[in-house]
Amino acid sequence: MIRTARRKRRTLRVVGAGAATLLALSACSSSDGSSTARPDSSGSASDKLSGTVTVFAAASLEESFTALGKRFETEHPGTTVTFSFGGSDTLAASITGGAPADVFAAASPKTMKIVTDAGNASGTPATFVRNELAIATLPGNPDKVSSLKDLTRSGLKVVLCDKEVPCGAATRKALDASGLELTPVSYEQDVKAALTKVELREADAAVVYKTDVRSAGDKVEGVEFPESADAVNDYPIVRLRDAPNAEAAEAFIALVRSAEGQRVLTAAGFLKS
Repeated sequence: MIRTARRKRRTLRVVGAGAATLLALSACSSSDGSSTARPDSSGSASDKLSGTVTVFAAASLEESFTALGKRFETEHPGTTVTFSFGGSDTLAASITGGAPADVFAAASPKTMKIVTDAGNASGTPATFVRNELAIATLPGNPDKVSSLKDLTRSGLKVVLCDKEVPCGAATRKALDASGLELTPVSYEQDVKAALTKVELREADAAVVYKTDVRSAGDKVEGVEFPESADAVNDYPIVRLRDAPNAEAAEAFIALVRSAEGQRVLTAAGFLKS
């Protein structure tokens, strides 16, 4: 958990919840099962699934989706889940440009709309989680960052996600809500790239998602800020119209939306939809 910035000058070194932890969680069998409104990801249909499932997913989903992909392969022998992680806008452009994929999981409804407006989605996208912003600082928070306003200080090297990427659009919303202007040293193409700048000490701070702060473990320190409540992102998922492996795509989406999938995602720091 990340302590709120409203507690004066207090930050919390976030305990990492990396892929190993997520894999352990996803390996646990579900005692309560999926909602009756959602298809089961296991059962008698498991022996019918085979081949590769190609998933295009927002960069912030990397750790949790990788864990779920391994779980899916275990539940459905003969299947392989491959991922392409990146900025949602870049992934959407690839899909509308003809890149073959089965599933698209975006970090915002706006980027999902690029795909649905182009007629590339099969059915209506479903929101499966939400995500909130946080500030990632250097370990120990040597610059004593405790608020979004602190990022405007002269001499502080701050990186942001590109404005077209969901985390960048959310950051813009938070800045507008606080009436702040911030000029970063660079704009990054996805949230992982922004986080990496801090991990490599090429920047003093970055505005990323809480899930990314958590996955980074002790490589960064997280600071929560109240304006993030005005910029929470919904994450929608959908099977693509020309999915080469439509049946397996539906089964993977079912796993993501199941109680088991939700446990893995919330353990990574995502909020329930």
